[in-house]
Amino acid sequence: MSRNLVIVESPAKAGTIQKYLGEEYTVKPSFGHIRDLQDKKLSVDVEHGFKPEYVVPADKKKVVKELKDLAGKADLVWLASDEDREGEAISWHLYETLGLKPEKTRRIVFHEITKPAILHAIENPRDIDMNLVDAQQARRVLDRLVGFELSPVLWRKVRRGLSAGRVQSVALRLIVDREKEIMAFSREPFYRVGAAFHPEGTPEGTVVNATLDRKFRDRDEALAFLQDSADARFSVDSVEKKEGSRTPSAPFTTSTLQQEASRKLRFSVSQTMRIAQSLYERGLITYMRTDSVNLSSLAVSSAKEFINDNFGPEYAHPRQYRTSSKGAQEAHEAIRPTYISNTSIEGSAQEKSLYNLIWKRTVASQMQDARVLRTDVKIASDRREEKFSLQATEVVFDGFLKLYMESSDDQTADEEQILPEIRKGNMMTALGMDAECKFTAAPPRYSEATLVKKLEELGIGRPSTYAPTISVLTTERGYVMKGNKDGEKVQVTDLHLKDGRISEKRRTEVCGAEKGRLFPQEVGMIVSNYLTDKFSDIMDYNFTASVEADFDKIAEGELGWDAQVSSFYGPFHRKVTDVLEDGTYSKVEKELGVSPEGLKVTARFGQYGPYVQKGEGENRQYARLGQGQLIETLTLEEALKLFELPRTVGVIDGVEVKATKGRFGPYLRYGQKNISLPKNADPLSISLEECREAIEAEAKKSSRGPIAEWGDLQVLEGRYGPYIKCAGENYRIPAGKDAASLTEEECRQIVASGSPTGRKSRRK
Repeated sequence: MSRNLVIVESPAKAGTIQKYLGEEYTVKPSFGHIRDLQDKKLSVDVEHGFKPEYVVPADKKKVVKELKDLAGKADLVWLASDEDREGEAISWHLYETLGLKPEKTRRIVFHEITKPAILHAIENPRDIDMNLVDAQQARRVLDRLVGFELSPVLWRKVRRGLSAGRVQSVALRLIVDREKEIMAFSREPFYRVGAAFHPEGTPEGTVVNATLDRKFRDRDEALAFLQDSADARFSVDSVEKKEGSRTPSAPFTTSTLQQEASRKLRFSVSQTMRIAQSLYERGLITYMRTDSVNLSSLAVSSAKEFINDNFGPEYAHPRQYRTSSKGAQEAHEAIRPTYISNTSIEGSAQEKSLYNLIWKRTVASQMQDARVLRTDVKIASDRREEKFSLQATEVVFDGFLKLYMESSDDQTADEEQILPEIRKGNMMTALGMDAECKFTAAPPRYSEATLVKKLEELGIGRPSTYAPTISVLTTERGYVMKGNKDGEKVQVTDLHLKDGRISEKRRTEVCGAEKGRLFPQEVGMIVSNYLTDKFSDIMDYNFTASVEADFDKIAEGELGWDAQVSSFYGPFHRKVTDVLEDGTYSKVEKELGVSPEGLKVTARFGQYGPYVQKGEGENRQYARLGQGQLIETLTLEEALKLFELPRTVGVIDGVEVKATKGRFGPYLRYGQKNISLPKNADPLSISLEECREAIEAEAKKSSRGPIAEWGDLQVLEGRYGPYIKCAGENYRIPAGKDAASLTEEECRQIVASGSPTGRKSRRK
């Protein structure tokens, strides 16, 4: 038996560290927290200083017993959980639950899982930092109090089965408020004029493109401009050249990694964190939950050496970045490769992509600024005051751009062009001019990346909480749907001037198309509106940010956690009591009009969600709203279409196929079978061929055996997706996990850290 027991969170992390420490150490995982507040109870003693009442869940008792036995036989126990607040709390829970003694317990932390870092940590142990533990406890207790007090309010006043959360509900409000902005937005047409010019004195065929510095409100204004331009003379009014520079972005923090991986790799926030966790546990990157942009001196020097060897000394520019995030915590190091020399890794395609992104960002941050020459040209007309503008940017020295350029959330489509030599006074021959009809754009809905950015800007939550928050809103509660919008097709008329003649061209303009955006569902709208109305403080962005600032003070030892919780809970609890006792209830109802047969049509929100009702009395009819449809924007025409369900699509193998939707989404009726359809499927438009594909997929699913099997452990395909079965119990596979690629170790970790789903779902 080893004299040293090292306890970490995960099996993957344990395996990596075991290789570095050798036989003198036994490294075991705790599978995350080994105790927590009870699932079905408040578990907070509000009468006695808000003391949490922790328990060891049933699925963790085996783990606790094993660790306790090993700890009893070891000379020293090393608590090596992560270095953030959550990790500190895990170590404290281990210390308390295992009954460890101070003289035989060591707390160690490391920012990366490399042999030097592990050995350095062993040589420099410390005590458990109770300030960090208290900050975590404050967050856990406060979130539990808010959830347990607000959720019953929603159950009683809105609908059963709803939930609220301190950060979750505020994030939901952001999405809902943006949707209201879009609803209030009125689209307006305008005309944008562009022209192609041939500069005097340049070779034949030389063309530069310019855009007018004014937009016209309507066709008549645009037409008047083109008419005036038909016989106008154009010349260069001014030429301005300005040298500038572009500076590389700082190395990744948790938030910026989530945003950039979403933009460049199309990863969800939860997907990014899962892959980053794997890279960290394999010792390939530093700890991936951090607000810091700082790099170690070793990392800076390693990057400089790599840049000198591969790009040349003129490209190297060692620098440190300063963390500007309000209330930044766990400020150790930015996310970077553990070894700069490792330009590539072994692993899945997703792991390789994310590692490459982190590597490039880190190295680029230590490279020289790019130097650019920007040229701005103004072209004037002898008939009008408006001027055409054209720009060109020439990269004089590429610097960091040789390796990496950061993406942006709202990329412009400005065309970069190489300009010939143009001087003030040069004549410009207009080769053609177009006045294109466009429309003003509504504020864009949030993507996961832009939501994360906004939450960080407002100081709501922490980067480590963004992924679970988004997952709760989308996957667990269905308050928000991630999806696409096709946009509305509008017929427009463009104007074209060429050779002194103006012509018209009809085309289709698509307005409002969006991809990968967060759309609030009706239930999300109602929950947000009700909570904002009744609990304005809790839903206030600044108030939520101030609570986060208090957590930071607790972590720094400036504020007692129980004092913070007490100052919050008193007014909050009184407000909850007042709301429960008032006689008001959330009621959403919208009269849409009258059907062709003379029946009143009304949209309402009921026990099972939003629906429309046609008629009154015994002969009234009901239809559910489709996914993405909102009562607030529903039209009579859209409502009447819903009554066309179930819709007979056709016949397959002599059996009639009907498409409809129910409480759990769209599905097919095929003989005696009900076959689920994807959530975004539309029963009103689904084709017979699409139905055939769904039916065949269901047949294959039911006929095949387990996806994977290891003794008492199976990965199975169920009606609502794949799941894990172990010892007669079913376990949900976390979102973002590919069932087919799960290993036995990963499955057993899910079982150890999760709760069986079967009995829980039957109790609801």
